[in-house]
Amino acid sequence: MKINQHYLQLEKSYLFTMIGKKVAQFQQQHPEVDIIRLGIGDVTLPLCPAVVEALESASREMGVKETFHGYGPEQGYDFLKEKIAGYYAEKGVTLALDEIFISDGAKSDLGNILDLFDADNTVLIPDPVYPVYVDTNIMAGRKVVFADADASNGFLPLPDENTDADIIYICSPNNPTGAVYDHAGLKAWVDYAKKRDAVILFDAAYESFVADPSLPRSIYEVEGAKEVAIEFCSFSKTAGFTGTRCGYTIVPDALVRGGVALNGLWLRRQTTKFNGVPYIIQKGAAAVFSEEGRRQTLANIDYYRENARILADTLDRLGIRYTGGKNSPYIWMECPNGMKSWEFFDYLLENAGVVGTPGAGFGANGEGYFRLTAFNDHENTEKAAKRIEKLLSK
Repeated sequence: MKINQHYLQLEKSYLFTMIGKKVAQFQQQHPEVDIIRLGIGDVTLPLCPAVVEALESASREMGVKETFHGYGPEQGYDFLKEKIAGYYAEKGVTLALDEIFISDGAKSDLGNILDLFDADNTVLIPDPVYPVYVDTNIMAGRKVVFADADASNGFLPLPDENTDADIIYICSPNNPTGAVYDHAGLKAWVDYAKKRDAVILFDAAYESFVADPSLPRSIYEVEGAKEVAIEFCSFSKTAGFTGTRCGYTIVPDALVRGGVALNGLWLRRQTTKFNGVPYIIQKGAAAVFSEEGRRQTLANIDYYRENARILADTLDRLGIRYTGGKNSPYIWMECPNGMKSWEFFDYLLENAGVVGTPGAGFGANGEGYFRLTAFNDHENTEKAAKRIEKLLSK
């Protein structure tokens, strides 16, 4: 018996596990400090009433013989897929129901989709980046190359014709930088993928935070994207499903490689390795698209947008450069006075009791940067902003 040696190439601890340990140690040593967490991107508002009502109703259905549901379709119930198709239609994107696959969240599918691709493929990933993209490919033994995202390109790298890649990761709005591609930027990546017969894995988990109508919320708003891209989205940030777990993946019928439709391969993979998202959860997700559900979830998103504004205004007053905060729940700030990311993490925790995420945890280009999240309540966000302003104005 041999273990997968590629796992030994991973960092020994996941980024947020490291942060949790450092915060726990500090709290043990300083129990008097009121710590405010603006680090992990977890929501704080509860599920909206329309979703809760749907979950309760579906739960009652499961207690009656005539409406009980056992195994459902692995790719999701049509009642939810129809809602998602309608949502995309509002963006000018037409989807067939068989192109939509319901999942237990974008993170799972972003890793699982790699089952479709040979280990010899080269993967192109922006740096800094959400660690899951890199780690899941290291686990499989793939070669990973990086596209530099930095202040010079607004943390939105464009294709380098001298770089060859088979699989391309794009996240917009980006985690961790909060930067958002415009149509021209995404079109450049679509054209690049077409030229190289590559596949784009497009993470749209934060699309609901895009307030600027001129910016795309789906890569399929770009002409030709269905021939090169798979899109992943989640109800986690849109509707607070971080503890409920539901998302969806779009695999267009037009996406064909090696003479094989990837849609059929993904269906085969899912029906073999996945038993589907629970009926109750899918009913709750469908309620997100109801008139009341949309109004209520938008109110929650606006709440977090206000938190982002509070943090951004604070950095503006301090004269600290940052990206994000306007079409994203994340603020990606430059560490003051040339401080390193983990150095600033310790400084902020020890002197202000505020927790963020060191940029170095997202890759080499994240060194010297720091991520703050808008996922907290107004009171804590305002309190944290005042502490940060008082500390850094010195």
